[in-house]
Amino acid sequence: MPNSHALIRWISILLISLFLTNCGGGGSSATAVGTTGGTTGTTGGGGTTSTTTDDEFSRSEYKGLTFYYKNMPSSDYTLKQLTNADFNALNASQKLQVADKLLSTLFFGYPLKALQEKIDSGNFIDSVKNGLDEDTTDKAWLENYILDEDKFNQYSRWNEPQAINILSRFYAMKDLDSYFLKNWVAYILTQTIMFSPAYELETTHTPNISRVYNRLVTMLNVDSGMRYIAYVHMMSEDNWRRFRSPEDNGREMLEIFTLDQDDKHVPIAGQALKNWKLNTDSDTLEVSLNQNRQPLQLFGTTIYNGDDFYRELAKSDAFTKGVTSRLVHFFFPEASDTKKQQITDTIVASKPETWQDILLQIVFSEEYLLHTHRAKSAEETFYSLAKKIDYKHRKSTIAYFKEGLEEMHQATMKYKLGKLERVPLDTLSFAHYHQFIREQVLLRRSNPDAINDYASWSRSGWSDSFISFDNFTFDSNSDTASLDAFVQYLFKSIISRKATSEELKLFRNHMIEERDGKQLFRYEFNMFVTYDEGERQANEREERKRNIAFIVLDYISRLDDTYTQREVK
Repeated sequence: MPNSHALIRWISILLISLFLTNCGGGGSSATAVGTTGGTTGTTGGGGTTSTTTDDEFSRSEYKGLTFYYKNMPSSDYTLKQLTNADFNALNASQKLQVADKLLSTLFFGYPLKALQEKIDSGNFIDSVKNGLDEDTTDKAWLENYILDEDKFNQYSRWNEPQAINILSRFYAMKDLDSYFLKNWVAYILTQTIMFSPAYELETTHTPNISRVYNRLVTMLNVDSGMRYIAYVHMMSEDNWRRFRSPEDNGREMLEIFTLDQDDKHVPIAGQALKNWKLNTDSDTLEVSLNQNRQPLQLFGTTIYNGDDFYRELAKSDAFTKGVTSRLVHFFFPEASDTKKQQITDTIVASKPETWQDILLQIVFSEEYLLHTHRAKSAEETFYSLAKKIDYKHRKSTIAYFKEGLEEMHQATMKYKLGKLERVPLDTLSFAHYHQFIREQVLLRRSNPDAINDYASWSRSGWSDSFISFDNFTFDSNSDTASLDAFVQYLFKSIISRKATSEELKLFRNHMIEERDGKQLFRYEFNMFVTYDEGERQANEREERKRNIAFIVLDYISRLDDTYTQREVK
């Protein structure tokens, strides 16, 4: 079986060959979370209520489980980071590739001109980092917008509307700020085996999606540490709806969060959890008073009950190594086991205490930005493209994206064990992936006449501003040079590289002909066509330019670059 990027390349070659032959286009459950600034928060699980202030921030804890941590400064990271100086030392092509890799990893993007300005500032890396510390999102506007029935269809529970709302939020958020980051962190965690709401199971219900996800965002908003977040989640009804018996739950928590597969530990965990069960009455977590009262040895200490089990698991050194390993595997799926272990050990050495300490250390690292080569997730591709091309949605667009993710076998928050393969690349899964990006994104142009009609099919697609003459340098006296400039603009916008000489030749052969001793546009591609009437001339030029764009975008949709986070060479 070929590796993932080899499979993408193989399928891309097949798609391009088809293109060339058809080149016309067309306690019980711990819940509430403490906050800083004098706000009271409950610990759950039989803990005491703690009021945190700036002075008490670091002392808020329950039996040694500290609640709150500030994110560590990047200067304390032990995994080598890509600095502004390193970034600025790259050539122009590499800078564009790395900038797009970073932004798309974070589900974001900028139109080419805006991105180029940020790169040329000489402060790109730090500007992105600094933006993630700022809170600029109007949250009230955002939530009202995605719940506006005139703009987004509100579906029944059978369609998992909670998942659609989460996906809509990433599409609607305008700034790559701290709120965007917290949502991104929560999203990444819910794709993994650690926090998946697992709505595919009979014992889970659609509210589990928002309960798990929203709890993560809420706790991240108040600087909750990763141990406390995991402790609250492990004790929750949401988690027990996945793993429903004492031994099953104990075994899975040991394996998932500490990588402990020692079968001798499972009966100990089961004994500690003996009074916990998922009651079949509405799949409700029930914790009886018949708890274990005999001392048990686990995690190098003595535990008695379920609260002890979860708390001491979260406090253990094995927890840090376990969760770091899970996230390293998620971002470096193609790396060797030796390389993954090396990256994990390096991050663990920095003593991370928040999810951002791990995730940002990965995403801004040289190892990830320069050396990683892996398939893009559909979310990375769709959200970054939407920002680059000023994509306009219709009421059902995001719901179709959710359905598309399921067809790609990349369903969000659905699977009991999370996305064991972040991007499934069997031929059928990738075919659905390619089809969605090609047909619903790259080959759809938003009709300006339908801009206020969110129910209209013609509203969805890229905006005419994406292919504006202002975005590329053309020469109205040279059709060939102008075509090349337009093609290069589209390539750099979508896949952050220039078209090769062979690719330019392909488009010239299709769109340019020799006429009157000159190399001129064929009729249907002549974006410099002239008419006596000004409005007709402008409209015809735009239509011919769109004809070029559709052909080029169709071709780009078949390239492995579109679906790959590439290694820098």
